[in-house]
Amino acid sequence: MPIIESVQVASVPVPLDVVTSFATRTVSERHYCIVKVRSKDGHEGVGFCYVGSAAGSIAKVAVEQLLAPKLIGQNSHRSEGLWSEMYAESILQGRSGSVMRGISILDTAIWDLNARSVGLPLHQYLGCVVDDRVPAYASGGYYLEGKTPAKLGKEMESFVKLGFKAVKMKVGRLSPREEEARVKAARSAVGDDVLLTLDANNAWRDLPTAMEYVRRFEKYNPYWLEEPFSPDAIDLHARLAKKTSITIATGEIEVGRWRFRELVDAGGATILQADAAVCGGISEFRRIAAYADSKGITVCPHWFHDLHAPLVAATPNARFVEFFPDNQVLNFRRLINKQLAFKNGDLILHKTPGLGFEFDEAAVKKYAGKSAWTTIKK
Repeated sequence: MPIIESVQVASVPVPLDVVTSFATRTVSERHYCIVKVRSKDGHEGVGFCYVGSAAGSIAKVAVEQLLAPKLIGQNSHRSEGLWSEMYAESILQGRSGSVMRGISILDTAIWDLNARSVGLPLHQYLGCVVDDRVPAYASGGYYLEGKTPAKLGKEMESFVKLGFKAVKMKVGRLSPREEEARVKAARSAVGDDVLLTLDANNAWRDLPTAMEYVRRFEKYNPYWLEEPFSPDAIDLHARLAKKTSITIATGEIEVGRWRFRELVDAGGATILQADAAVCGGISEFRRIAAYADSKGITVCPHWFHDLHAPLVAATPNARFVEFFPDNQVLNFRRLINKQLAFKNGDLILHKTPGLGFEFDEAAVKKYAGKSAWTTIKK
C-alpha cells in the first residue's frame, strides 16, 4: 500500500501577457499553489489550484504548516479519512478560501497518486461513464482595451471554427445598453445552434440592477447566466432564477457539500460549477455532484480542464468542461509538460496513469525561482 513519505509545495506567480479584465476585477498575474505527494514506493501525485492574483503564498503556508504534516506516514488509499482529518485541522483557520484550497490541492494529489500506483488513468480509476472524450465549451470574451463588440464576435466565431458547439463570454462590466450590444454581436457571430453562455463574475449587488441586464439578454437565448451575484447572496440567485427564463449557474468559488446543499435547496442554481481545486478536492467534488444528481441538477465544473476532464468523464450528471484554447487567461498551462488535445469541441482524455501530466520543472523554476519547492517529511 502507498505510504506517504513526503509532500512538496510551491507558490508560483505567472504573469499574464496582456492585462485582462472581467466584470469586477482586472488581473495582471495569476498565482498558483502546486504540490507533489510522494509515496515510499516511488509513486508521485500532483495537485494544484489558482489562489488569486496576489498573496498566493497564503495557500502554501496552509499546506506546509497546517495540512501536509497530517499526511506524512499515512496510507494514501485512506483518502476519506485523510480528507476528514485535514478538514478537522482547518476548522479554526478557515473552512474556505486558501485553507480549503490547500485541502483541495492535497486531496487531488492523493487521488492522482493512487491512480498512478495502480497504473490507471484517473477517469478509469474513478469509475468512468465515458472513456475516450468529453464535451467542452470554449471560454473567453474578456474585456481588453479596444475590444469592440465586433471583435468580440470574431473571437466567439473563432471558437466555433475550431469545432466548439458552446462558447462563453464575460458580461456585467459595462452599461446594460453596451452589454446588450456585446451579447448581440456574439450571438450573431456564432449563430442560433451554438450554446452561448454568459459569465457576470459577481457583477451585481441587487435584483433590480441585475434585471436591467437580464431583460436585455433574454432575447438572445443564452444557455446560462453565471455568477450574477456574490456567492454569499444565495437568496438573490434564487429570486433571480424565478424571474428569468435564463438558467442560473454558479458555484465556482463555493466550498464544501454543506454550502452547495444550501444553494441547491434554495433554488439558487440549476447548473453547479463546482471546482474540484476549490470546493474540497476530488473527494468533495464527488459528494457535491452526487447530491446534485439526486436533485436533477447538472454539473459543469469551472476552470482547470486538465483536472475536470477526467472528473466529467466519471460523473453521470456532468455535461461540459470549461476549456481555454490558449494559455493567455489560464496560464497554468505553462506549468505542465503535456496538454489535452481537443477535436470537434471535445477534449480527448489522457490514457496515461493518473492525471496524465507532470509539472514542467523548468517553468516552475522560471516563475518561482530556484528554491521554489518546500519539502515536508518526518
